[in-house]
Amino acid sequence: MASIVEIDTSGLFSPAPVLKARQQLENMAEGERIILKSTDSSSSYDIPNFCDQSGHTLASKKQIGKLQIFEIVRGPIEE
Repeated sequence: MASIVEIDTSGLFSPAPVLKARQQLENMAEGERIILKSTDSSSSYDIPNFCDQSGHTLASKKQIGKLQIFEIVRGPIEE
């Protein structure tokens, strides 16, 4: 089973959530997942755009109050 890593970027502002997601995903295998938590309102469009541009899959997105929770699946590894 693929691993799941949780990253809490609560209290950090753009571009920090995207940078932390990118850094973690670079060290993961295709199909592995991260759960990214963010309180930055711009993450609602930054994270989906990052996934679209980098080939990762945004598997889910939900919001609980100001907390946004994204599940991202590592996309294909380019060689």
